[in-house]
Amino acid sequence: MSTVCVVGLGYIGLPVASMLASRGHNVVGYDVNPKAVDSVNKGQAHFFEPDLDMLLKAAVSTERLRASTTVVEADYFVIAVPTPFRADHQPDLSYVDAATQSIAPFLKVGSTVVLESTSPVGTTERIATQLASARPDLRFPTYKDTAGDYDIAIAHCPERILPGQMVKELVTNDRIIGGVTEKCSRAAAELYGSFVSAKMFITDCRTAEFVKLIENSYRDVNIAFANELSVICDKLDIDVWAAIELANRHPRVSILRPGAGVGGHCIAVDPWFIVSTAPEESRIIRAAREINDAKPHWVARQIIQHADRFKNPIVGCFGATYKPDVEDMRESPSLEVIKLLAAHGDIRVIVCDPMVKELPRELSGVNNISMASIDETCHQSDIAALLVGHRQFQQINPNRFLNKIVVDTIGLLAKPSM
Repeated sequence: MSTVCVVGLGYIGLPVASMLASRGHNVVGYDVNPKAVDSVNKGQAHFFEPDLDMLLKAAVSTERLRASTTVVEADYFVIAVPTPFRADHQPDLSYVDAATQSIAPFLKVGSTVVLESTSPVGTTERIATQLASARPDLRFPTYKDTAGDYDIAIAHCPERILPGQMVKELVTNDRIIGGVTEKCSRAAAELYGSFVSAKMFITDCRTAEFVKLIENSYRDVNIAFANELSVICDKLDIDVWAAIELANRHPRVSILRPGAGVGGHCIAVDPWFIVSTAPEESRIIRAAREINDAKPHWVARQIIQHADRFKNPIVGCFGATYKPDVEDMRESPSLEVIKLLAAHGDIRVIVCDPMVKELPRELSGVNNISMASIDETCHQSDIAALLVGHRQFQQINPNRFLNKIVVDTIGLLAKPSM
């Protein structure tokens, strides 16, 4: 089996490294965070993901996987680092650039570099250009060049796994593999073929990059439609849950459920990558992002209007993560609602989230925010803001909210219309 260096041991890199090790590859996980490295070497994931600990422990105990703060020479380099955006919604590729520079000295003839991080179109070629500059002793491919020869293969294989189901979906989800050239695609496919049981589709790197952005933008646009409906229904005094349920009775209509906004590392970020590369042509995509980004502010205003009726209002916020049954708070709309309520000053905010052990650092010292159990939050709150549909919240007896004002952004208490 091959030697693989996985660059970045976060939400994507660690499951990938563990899976590769389970299939017999010798894997070194490289990360700049010493705490993450120490945790992995103890066989412990530094974030919660079902089944990951079991896979990781097995990989470490068989010595197929070890973590390090230094890069090693390898047959394959898998880059799985963050690709956020800046305040102006332009992509921040600094992590990808740093990863590229870190692996450059360790490339050898025959190495394959795979970018897993979701990225703007052109990023894979950017990596090829940077590596060529750093290693003039090696030959690198150029986009769709079938005639030239090269020493290093470079491809993009965007991650497609869902938090909460990562280990399963690494194996069962179809994969898109886009090389700088077709030969590069085939080289990357050899690695993924060792653990992917689903289909692998070969294309070029630009298409692969764009396909991932399309997938998440599609979701974002459809969620924006649902979120906009919820705002319109509130203005017209219509039950949005009943309206959507009835509309979905049409055989060709399938409207999603609205919420407090859109969060996570993909849907809330990736559409901006399209907007940044084609700003004049991506009007619907931009509008959807703006609608979804505005939803937490609209929710907070609704809550504040109710809170103004109380002398010393206490708002219980049920949920702080970006989606149900995960601990991930990246780009979380519910967390944004909590921040906006706390900034109001006159509101005491109680955060209840069974998936979260402690609040983010920027909120931990805020005087009017505290965390509490479900029972305590139900008992103390004047206003219940239902922000995330965790399983534990679905089990709450609705009678617990009878004497409270409820702002239900997720339809937790919605009754079937028929």
